[in-house]
Amino acid sequence: VWLLAAFFIAGGVYHFVKPGFYVAMMPPWLPAHLLLVQVSGVCEILGGVGVLIPATRVVAGWGLIALLVAVFPANLHMALNPAPWLAKGVPLWGLYVRLPIQAVFIAWAWWATTTPRA
Repeated sequence: VWLLAAFFIAGGVYHFVKPGFYVAMMPPWLPAHLLLVQVSGVCEILGGVGVLIPATRVVAGWGLIALLVAVFPANLHMALNPAPWLAKGVPLWGLYVRLPIQAVFIAWAWWATTTPRA
């Protein structure tokens, strides 16, 4: 649980440290890119904190799962439009590996927040 929390809290903070990175990932059909990046960053931080609190752990876990599903279109957009990322040195395989890794993160959030702790 601690590692999951740290992962999402750090990721959420990074949305505010380097918002341009996340804005560049946004599909053009979505509105208000910067606002969506900020909202998703806040959700990551709140979800990360929420998994640390036993009373909110399950709800926070489902919230993080919903967030991971919601941001999947950005990962897909990156893979289908690789030119800007390739120019920044991101390998093509790295863009495609992000897609199934979302499922790994979803499974991790589910396992860490719904498995009873001793």
